[in-house]
Amino acid sequence: MSSRNFISLCRRKPSVFSRAFATVTESSSTPTQYPIPPQNARVKPKLLTSIILNRAPILTPTPTPFERAYYAYQARLRRALFNPFPYDFYFKQGSILEHRFTLEERKRERIAFGREFGVADELDKEKAAANKAAVEQLAEQEGESEEMMPRIHPSDDARDYKSLDRKGKRNLYLLLQENEGIWRFPEGIVKKGELLHQAAQRDLLAECGEYMDTWIVSRNPIGHYRPPKKAPSSSKPQPEEVAFFYKAHIMAGQARPNPETVKDFAWLTKQEIESRVPEYYWHGIKDMLSEH
Repeated sequence: MSSRNFISLCRRKPSVFSRAFATVTESSSTPTQYPIPPQNARVKPKLLTSIILNRAPILTPTPTPFERAYYAYQARLRRALFNPFPYDFYFKQGSILEHRFTLEERKRERIAFGREFGVADELDKEKAAANKAAVEQLAEQEGESEEMMPRIHPSDDARDYKSLDRKGKRNLYLLLQENEGIWRFPEGIVKKGELLHQAAQRDLLAECGEYMDTWIVSRNPIGHYRPPKKAPSSSKPQPEEVAFFYKAHIMAGQARPNPETVKDFAWLTKQEIESRVPEYYWHGIKDMLSEH
C-alpha cells in the first residue's frame, strides 16, 4: 500500500507545478506602466533658414612684397633663357612699329634686369626723341593711351555701404537691419512640408525683393546656428530655434528690402560685420565667411 501511495503522490505533483507556471505567465502578461515624458520634451524646434548672399571680388588682389619679388625673379629667368624674338621678320626695317617694339622691349628688359641695362645701346637723343614721339602718336591713334580705371572706387571714399562697387578686392555680404536695430543675414521660418533650400529662396525674395539675380550654391546648408534662448513670457514652454545657413551669389541687380520688416541694408566685409552684429551671433557665423 505504501508504494501505491507514493506513486499516486508523484502523479499529482505535475498538476501542481503546471498551475504554478500558469500563474506566473498570467502575471507577466500585464502591460508595464512607463512614466509619461514631460511636456517640454514634446516641443518641436523652430526651424529657420538664412542666406549668406555674397558678392565675389571684382578686382585681383594687390600682390604682396614676396609675390612681387617672386614674379620679378621668374621674369628674369624667362628673359635670360628664351630665344630672341625675330622682329625683323614681322616689322619693316625703319618703320614706326619696329621702333615701338624696340622701345617696349628695352622697357621690359630694364624692369627685369635693372635701370642700367642696355644704356650703351641707346640711339642718339634726337633720333630717340623722334621715335618716341612717333610711337606715342601711333598709340594715341589706336586708342592705347587711355588710362586705366583706378582700383579705388568713389563709393569707398564716400563710405557708401549700399554700393556693390565698393571694396572691389574683397568679398561682400548682404546684411539687413531689423526695426529693433539688430543686424543679421536674410532669414525666415520654414513652413510645414517645405524643403530647406526652397524656404531659403522664398525668404530671400520676401525680405530683399525680386530685383536681384541670385544663385544658391547648393541644396545642403553650410552651417547652422542656435540663438540663445529668450526669457519665457509665460509658463508655456518655448520651442528651441535652429537656423540653417545657405551660401548664395549675386549676379546682377540690387537689394530692395521690405520696409515692413527691414529698416536698412548694407554690403559689408567680414571685419565690418563683426562690428555690427551681436557678439553671440558673430561667434556663430564667423567661420562661414571668407577672410578676403
